[in-house]
Amino acid sequence: MPDIVTLTMNPALDVTTFTDHVVHTRKLRCDEPFYDAGGGGVNVAKVARVLGASAAAVYPAGGARGEQMSGLLDDDDVEEHIVPIVDDTRECFTAIDRTSGLEYRFVTPGPELTAAEQEQCLATLTKVAKDAKYVVASGSLPPGVRGTFVRRVAEAARDAGARFVLDSSGDALTSIESGIFLVKPSLDELCEWVGHDLPTSDDRIAAARELVDRGVAEIVVVSLGADGAIMVTAAEVVQVPALDVEVRSAVGAGDSMVAGLVVGLLQDRPLRDALALGIACGSAALLTAGSHVCRREDIDRFDALARGL
Repeated sequence: MPDIVTLTMNPALDVTTFTDHVVHTRKLRCDEPFYDAGGGGVNVAKVARVLGASAAAVYPAGGARGEQMSGLLDDDDVEEHIVPIVDDTRECFTAIDRTSGLEYRFVTPGPELTAAEQEQCLATLTKVAKDAKYVVASGSLPPGVRGTFVRRVAEAARDAGARFVLDSSGDALTSIESGIFLVKPSLDELCEWVGHDLPTSDDRIAAARELVDRGVAEIVVVSLGADGAIMVTAAEVVQVPALDVEVRSAVGAGDSMVAGLVVGLLQDRPLRDALALGIACGSAALLTAGSHVCRREDIDRFDALARGL
């Protein structure tokens, strides 16, 4: 059985292309596009496999795009457990302006899942997560899935004896009140969660600690973009700065960070070293176009740098 099981309720077939200039109203001549299986938990599983961890991805899929996603995950050596759905899997599009290096991301909402399809996702997760060490729910929720659904995912992880990791936003993040082992909000998401701005490092640490004290999560990791990340528990605060990396694409960087964090904890690393591996994976993802999975050699190089900071 896999050590890490991911749940992606709103997966996507990611399409990426390059063009010389992005200019409104004009026809933009693009390179031949390339395709990746994407969505939060799917990306987490892909990077966990690069790191040598056993990982399985549970996700709903339908139509030709769903079939194409499955074939792409075979190439990434990810064990997959697909919940068939009536509607088509969504497609997301990224165009990279070759001259400026700017990235333009177009994200669609995804298919609406029926109540029966949602129940089947939970049932499949419960079956696959038996004996897993971590269950990771990552990414947005599609139309028809309420934020309170995440509470049931946390319960399924608990019943399986696994630690529950959450990386989401909006109602999926703010509606859960307990049962999280590790949660990774961005700074903006943390501000929305606590209901006010957090301009200083002390403010951010205090807000994260409040979530820990309330029993929402044992570990809160706040991703700070160019400022790195802060990890807060009841006993300690650790921070790892960002690495100086030339950005080719930011797609999947946050998911890659989650994968590094979870694998670092799976390896029984000290908390700071687990956070360093998360930073390393997120940094390595910036070097690849679209949601192409990051490379192990880049992760190892950045991991050594991050642990030395």
